[in-house]
Amino acid sequence: MLISDLLRYKGSAVTTLPSSATVGELLAKLAEHNIGALVVSDDGRTIAGIVSERDVVRRLHERGAALLEATVGSIMTTEVRTCAPGDNLDTVRRTMTERRFRHLPVVSGGRMVGIISIGDVVKSAISELEAEREYLVGYIQS
Repeated sequence: MLISDLLRYKGSAVTTLPSSATVGELLAKLAEHNIGALVVSDDGRTIAGIVSERDVVRRLHERGAALLEATVGSIMTTEVRTCAPGDNLDTVRRTMTERRFRHLPVVSGGRMVGIISIGDVVKSAISELEAEREYLVGYIQS
């Protein structure tokens, strides 16, 4: 299965915020969309960074409540690993597991075309295993 197949199933919408947004705005956006991370992008197409709930929790411990007024740009991860629509899902799954990435933007032609989470990847793997099981059970029973 390819990343493009997964995006076709889950959709390609990506929630973004500009780097100038506050951490308070970030938290509101995460809660509104029920997501754990979002891409930081000043134009909605290119990636400046990625920021997650974990980033907030770790910085909150360091900075306290004042963090809510800090900019997203000051806490985001700037070295963002990405994948392409044509990448093999098994390879991406291994990379996400080994490197402990929970979210991976999908980029094509220098533009963001989606994002996948480890939850999306696991759900896809479970679906594949269930389909294989059903096939094998049908094969054995016939």
